[in-house]
Amino acid sequence: MSKLKRICMLSVHGYFDPVPVLGATDTGGQVTYVIELSKALAELGIKVDIYTRRFGGRSEVDAVNDDVRVIRIPCGSDEFIRKEDLFPHLDEFVNNMEAYIRKNELTYDLFHSHYWDAGYSGMNLAERFGLPFIYTAHSLGAWKKEQMGGDPEEMEKLFKFTERIHWENIIFRKATAQTVTTLDGKETYKRLYDFESDDLVIIPPGVDVRRFRPTPTEFSSGIETPESYIFALSRIDSNKGIDYLIKAFALVRKKSNAVLLIGGGSKNPKEHEIDVKNNLLQLVDSLDLRDRVTFTGYVRDEDLDTYYRNARVFVLPSKYEPFGMTVLEAMACNTPVVATGYGGLRHVLTDRRDSLLVDPSNTEELASAIIEVLTDEMLAAKLSEVGLRLIERRFSWQSIARQTVSFYEKYV
Repeated sequence: MSKLKRICMLSVHGYFDPVPVLGATDTGGQVTYVIELSKALAELGIKVDIYTRRFGGRSEVDAVNDDVRVIRIPCGSDEFIRKEDLFPHLDEFVNNMEAYIRKNELTYDLFHSHYWDAGYSGMNLAERFGLPFIYTAHSLGAWKKEQMGGDPEEMEKLFKFTERIHWENIIFRKATAQTVTTLDGKETYKRLYDFESDDLVIIPPGVDVRRFRPTPTEFSSGIETPESYIFALSRIDSNKGIDYLIKAFALVRKKSNAVLLIGGGSKNPKEHEIDVKNNLLQLVDSLDLRDRVTFTGYVRDEDLDTYYRNARVFVLPSKYEPFGMTVLEAMACNTPVVATGYGGLRHVLTDRRDSLLVDPSNTEELASAIIEVLTDEMLAAKLSEVGLRLIERRFSWQSIARQTVSFYEKYV
């Protein structure tokens, strides 16, 4: 039994709910990571409070289960604020969160922050309360800037890289200890930030293997899906490589009758998401693919495993992907995957053993990999079988939680 009693998690931005609305703006794999890790920690007897920003008339406290709850702290207006625009409001968040903790006489063993906005907040709160400050970046500003390309002035205006990188450098050096999901992430700290530490350790994200599995569960919706389809799932954003996939599919359709399902998106998309999707729809039209490509829109949580399980291949074509948890979820459902060879996945997966790893910007390479899985039954079966074993052995959330507790206990 761990000596830890209660952990304070921080994940400030996005729509953070006990059952997350994945695909909503700024609401993706990080939210899943924090919730699933917290639930797995609770199974080990540790209570977890997850602090996030309150907006949109949301309640102050929502229970995830008896031992995990989401606590929302107001800062700024009651409107949604993009994570890139949150920094001017973070001091207010810190002050309000400190007041909430003291008013409710809450005690924690440590603060664990996720992403740099929560890192800034946790760094200051840990100092005020005299507690260890654990940090998980999930992505790095300098790496994202390097990967995104585009017009430098436009990218700076949109993503505020200078501000982010400045504070990341401070957070790294203030943290008691940090986790990264892959070796690639650890090497990137050194290359782009000249930072290395014995207290920077690798703990990968996990998969809910009770939910994502080869056979349906009692929670599976059984939604109808096409007979033969390629599946992709992500936020509708410019860095997710959906345009790469659509261009590759123009070649795939000549070799296969499979259709392309592009899942993800917000229930109530904002202007940026609408613009990105409109550009993608124009690309679909320009390639005469309208009858073969479907955007599902927001995917309900209970439909996810069915979409994964019934797909003939899952594709992650991101331009920039620190890890790619959707790949692990698809593999847990016994579905073969084609994924970007850039980013963290290349240190976790083995090309042509448990997956096919490609340069997604190379249209012919991406198309060829998809076609190979669709047409080579033996290869598809091998990728599915080996991938499933990998998930079961290394990436259950229960395994990840035990690693995390051992890590925490070094610093408490």
